[in-house]
Amino acid sequence: MSVSSDAFRAARTIALGRSDERVIAVALDGADEIGRIELPEADAPRWIAEIERAVGPRWVWSDSRDWASWLLSADVVVARCHDLRLCHRILAPAGGDASRWDDIPEELPVDDGLFPPARIGAGYDSIDETLAEWRRQADALREAARSGALRLLLAAESAGSLVAAEMHAAGLPWDVAGHERILTAELGERGAGGRPKRLDVLAARVREALGDPTLSIDSQPRLLRALRDAGVGVDSTSKWELAEHDHPVVEPLLEYKRLARLLSANGWAWLDEWVSDGRFRPVYVPGGVVTGRWASSGGGALQLPRQLRGAVRADPGWRLVDADVAQLEPRVLAAMARDADMARAAYGRDLYEGIVASGAVSTRSEAKIAVLGAMYGATTGDSGRLVPRLRRVFPAAMRLVDDAARTGERGGVVSTWLGRTSPSPDDAWRDGQARASVMGAAPGDEARARRAARDHGRFTRNFVVQGTAAEWALAWMADLRLRLAALPLAPEAEAAPRSGPVFARRAHLAFFLHDELIVHAPASQAEAVAAALRESAEAAGRTLFGDFPIDFPLDLRIAESLEDD
Repeated sequence: MSVSSDAFRAARTIALGRSDERVIAVALDGADEIGRIELPEADAPRWIAEIERAVGPRWVWSDSRDWASWLLSADVVVARCHDLRLCHRILAPAGGDASRWDDIPEELPVDDGLFPPARIGAGYDSIDETLAEWRRQADALREAARSGALRLLLAAESAGSLVAAEMHAAGLPWDVAGHERILTAELGERGAGGRPKRLDVLAARVREALGDPTLSIDSQPRLLRALRDAGVGVDSTSKWELAEHDHPVVEPLLEYKRLARLLSANGWAWLDEWVSDGRFRPVYVPGGVVTGRWASSGGGALQLPRQLRGAVRADPGWRLVDADVAQLEPRVLAAMARDADMARAAYGRDLYEGIVASGAVSTRSEAKIAVLGAMYGATTGDSGRLVPRLRRVFPAAMRLVDDAARTGERGGVVSTWLGRTSPSPDDAWRDGQARASVMGAAPGDEARARRAARDHGRFTRNFVVQGTAAEWALAWMADLRLRLAALPLAPEAEAAPRSGPVFARRAHLAFFLHDELIVHAPASQAEAVAAALRESAEAAGRTLFGDFPIDFPLDLRIAESLEDD
């Protein structure tokens, strides 16, 4: 099949839609249609691959969860896209018109297939609806006050949607036998009913300590009653609250809770469901958190416990290149605020040690408590004592988060560096503030309104920093993805077929956790990948913050297993 149409050879943007098992492609010049072709769905991936090689356009489609996964199942990867669903979520609060695109679900059902077509249905991926939404978004961008920054955010968010689909396709290399050894070492051998023996031993110790041989430890109400009856006055079974009590039940109960959590979250059942053919393939949800941070709707990718990292193991002849950013959010805060003193404290070293050197606090621990307190709005304890010191030494950084908090307390909205907007308080919040402001308001109403205002202020205080850190991470991944694609393919003899045909011979992103990236790479390319990770981190800083002197140093390791961390 050849690309014969001059319109498609000239187009920098091509929209895709579906109708009756056919794919419709529309070449665009801005918002204007300059060419159209209709293809059987079975033939479309080959045509798209040819256009990608010849032109490298930006593909506009309804949802990467559907389109990118479908193309990957046909061994096709594209460099750029515009994910209308994700971009709509960003633009709607920034002035885009409400539409039925607001009703597209955040999560879609996952079936047993490796590349399940999501098929968002209800006409959302018809070409007419795709083009209409593309034009609505173009109009919203033209009218936006910060259209340049928003364009960058939409490009980064869409690149993230491709990364999410590709990481699911390639998977994270996983040593099933190693995982099982870890579980057995932690939980003990499984009994006849599949329950680990160590849990039964600990449960017996808890019942004995509480004097209740029939206690159901997994029943929270019954466990709390038994604890109080035994003189352990707690309101919850949290680790912190239990640890305050000197009682024989505390040690076995805390250990029981830890192991029960491991069993339920990442035990043998999790292994059977989420790991196959040596790969852990979670379902990532880009922009799944209101700040723009990612979430996961399956597999718990963003809560991978440290004791299981030893199960992450590269294929023979390959390496894991693991990089995480030191103090990402405080560095982002310094850059957003253009706080040269805070940036100087961070440059080329541990930021917390730099804060100690500035004289603001005495120890690294105090520096960390103070910075986290500033970003999360802590006002009591050590944070309440230390945060005022930061205001004296780093006034610009503190002014930025304090202003964001005051805006939130008034019910206003704030935005990230690139323009993702925080949600407005709901009607219940506004009604509470209104009741507290009338003449003769009840003291209870006033107290609740003040508390709600402070809570929303803490949310907006953190929103601007966490959201901008998420934007930096998107820029990091987007740049790194293109650098990895430019590396040569590994020889056929060094292939890792369990990563799928697209990534069997190519260094590829395998895992993402907020400020950490893991690349699975041929051993011969590991050093080149490490260099690409550093260069893309530097590029992300320049993309967002220009020539402001802030750095984003990486803790970088090359290993066969994360157990070597």
